[in-house]
Amino acid sequence: MSIGAIIAIVLAVVVVGYFGIALRRMKKIQVPSSEKIVNLNEANFEHQIKRGITLVDFWATWCMPCKIMVPALNDVAEELDGKVKIAKVDVDQNQSLSAKFKVRSIPTLILFKDGKEINRFVGVKDRNFLLKQLKAVL
Repeated sequence: MSIGAIIAIVLAVVVVGYFGIALRRMKKIQVPSSEKIVNLNEANFEHQIKRGITLVDFWATWCMPCKIMVPALNDVAEELDGKVKIAKVDVDQNQSLSAKFKVRSIPTLILFKDGKEINRFVGVKDRNFLLKQLKAVL
């Protein structure tokens, strides 16, 4: 085996190990949600979305893209406080809501106006995208 091949193998092992450690650390990160974000469940869902504009984030605690969304949702909740309600549904704890709205992947954000779905976004979205979408319906 040549020296070049050995160096390539060692580098590959180091890179894979580094990313494995980084991923493990990221899974432990907990970014708290803003106090302005409402946690929804089967019992309060309909009441919370029936009036005004509500953006509902369907998420799970184990979902890395969902964790990435938290700061953007916090910013939007703070900026549009009183104009738009930002809410979250844990799909593991509220499977019937996930099924009702046909949530197939997370994060899925559903925009409601007076209880009716008017738009849906799947995947990680940044603060500016969310603000643009929400301001368009205000």
